[in-house]
Amino acid sequence: MLCLTKAFRLFPPTVTVWAGLMIRERRFCFNRKTRPPPYFHRLQGKHMCNHMVVVTGGPGSGKSSLIEALARRGFHTMPEGGRAIIQDQVTIGGTALPWSDRAAFAELMLGWELRSHRKASAMTESVIMDRGIPDVIGYLTLCGLPVPPHVEAAAKHYPYNRHVFLAPYWDAIFTQDAERKQDKQEAEATGRVMAETYTRLGYRVVGLPFAGIEARADFVADHLRTSTTT
Repeated sequence: MLCLTKAFRLFPPTVTVWAGLMIRERRFCFNRKTRPPPYFHRLQGKHMCNHMVVVTGGPGSGKSSLIEALARRGFHTMPEGGRAIIQDQVTIGGTALPWSDRAAFAELMLGWELRSHRKASAMTESVIMDRGIPDVIGYLTLCGLPVPPHVEAAAKHYPYNRHVFLAPYWDAIFTQDAERKQDKQEAEATGRVMAETYTRLGYRVVGLPFAGIEARADFVADHLRTSTTT
């Protein structure tokens, strides 16, 4: 059975198609003589992904600040890809940006989230994820762009803890900066679309309180200690 990795050496994929092919490679690239990668079995059911907890929401909702607070308390965390991708694209003069080529930007986000999922799946303790693969679906939906089949497939093949924390739009803390160019209306709409997307995919969305960073961190930590997951 020809492994896609070998095929890539002969016909290197473009950045756009790479993320979509990652799933097929990891799923079908081994045969009787080879063993699946160590994270493969962890990705076959939601019960094996309970330690990966997503925090989502619109821009400027305090999501990343909350995750930084949880990191200070000893939680493992995975950073958001959007801001880093924008910074890299600006540095190299790329066009995969929310204000230039949203579809290409979404593909780069998908690749980022797949790598984050792979890293987190190798851990045994709780990992707080700054967004997840379904966020890519939400982003495309918000932009009015079609969701490619491989993006939907990624969201189904690589699940997280069924409880997803949502940082709602909060006018009192919303700000813009060089990478965050969305206005208040788009920020609020983003949070709403993310909630709808995760709910459609079978997750239970838990809204964060309108409270300070440490109070929100207490809320998440307490919820993780007391909630039962399946």
